[in-house]
Amino acid sequence: MKNIPTLYEWAGDQQTFDTLFKTFYAKVVKDDLLGEVFKNMSPEHVKHVSHFVAEVFGGEKLYTQEGGSHAAMVGKHIGKMLTEEKRQRWIRLLLQTADEVGLKSDPEFRSAFVGYLEWGTRIAVINSQLTENPMKQSEPMPKWGWGETGGPYLSND
Repeated sequence: MKNIPTLYEWAGDQQTFDTLFKTFYAKVVKDDLLGEVFKNMSPEHVKHVSHFVAEVFGGEKLYTQEGGSHAAMVGKHIGKMLTEEKRQRWIRLLLQTADEVGLKSDPEFRSAFVGYLEWGTRIAVINSQLTENPMKQSEPMPKWGWGETGGPYLSND
């Protein structure tokens, strides 16, 4: 049986994710719809998102080593009152950026990538309507692959 690469390995390396999100968030802050949401983001925001997504896709556990968790990421969205329009714009800008920076565009990878974006952004919108974080700190990080069910409820450990 072939050794199937993780989405992280297929995409490239940590630099791939760093470039993607650095380029993406430079656009987000200038966007007429999303700029207001992200105008006060911390200087570490881009790195945290890059490390989070890379870890979810099977990369090094940089996000959790820095003290992050899935509950912490969910907590960043509490009370933000995100809308479906903002969610869709966020995804559209990220996919445009992925093409611009040369992220792998084969159908299998892009299907998994878009699947994760749809799942994650919908969770962000749901949680943004809440006033308290519904997740326990002990919840595992999501793990995303080539098509199996993902999310925080399955652990490969």
